[in-house]
Amino acid sequence: MILELDCGNSFVKWRVISTGDGLVASEGIATQAIDLIQDLLDRNIGKITRCRLVSVRSDTETASIVGVLSESLKVSVATARPVERFAGVVNGYRNQQRLGLDRWLAILAAYDLRKAACLIIDLGTAITVDLVADDGVHLGGYITPGIALLRGQLVDHTRRIRYDEAEAALALSDVAPGRSTAEAVERGCLIMVRSYLSSQISSARRQLGNDFAVYVTGGDAAIAADLPGVRYMPDLVFRGLAIACP
Repeated sequence: MILELDCGNSFVKWRVISTGDGLVASEGIATQAIDLIQDLLDRNIGKITRCRLVSVRSDTETASIVGVLSESLKVSVATARPVERFAGVVNGYRNQQRLGLDRWLAILAAYDLRKAACLIIDLGTAITVDLVADDGVHLGGYITPGIALLRGQLVDHTRRIRYDEAEAALALSDVAPGRSTAEAVERGCLIMVRSYLSSQISSARRQLGNDFAVYVTGGDAAIAADLPGVRYMPDLVFRGLAIACP
């Protein structure tokens, strides 16, 4: 069994796949590496023989996670790193080491799927948008706050915007003009994000031409999954991790 981990800003997403056929045997989300280990034991998945990891956390945090995994599972942990060129893709950053690893892996996976121009959108704590040309050259991208950060900024910097999670969930049943604070904020943030993504898809034609694929991934990918021409790929980063650490 192979354990794969995507250590994001907020959570550690993980899955265990079969060494032979690559089918997902189990998956989950943890806040700490030790919780993940306990979850694996509780599920009685079987022996983990290999482990690969991508992390956007600090070097210290990542080293701590790797240490816990190595000690608990008695396996070496392969950690993805950004490079100048790999699997037909050219890293578009001036300083290749500064490109976020989750972005790099999503780019590798998207280009591997199509071997042609593509736009990659990852909706997580931040929203990242990356453009890859037909020849595999990464043209760069954009980073903006995710929908939770947009909402959080309003709550943190205004005195009277207060509502609970139940109100927030109900508010998103429609996008009509809000008739409560929860509806106004939730629907406003949703429309802002969707409008931004539609604009990015439209403007990408100037860089990529009319024939390109749009891949969407990340925890908030459902926000954009129904936009015209979008392909929802929830495991895009894991696919890239398997390419970078085969």
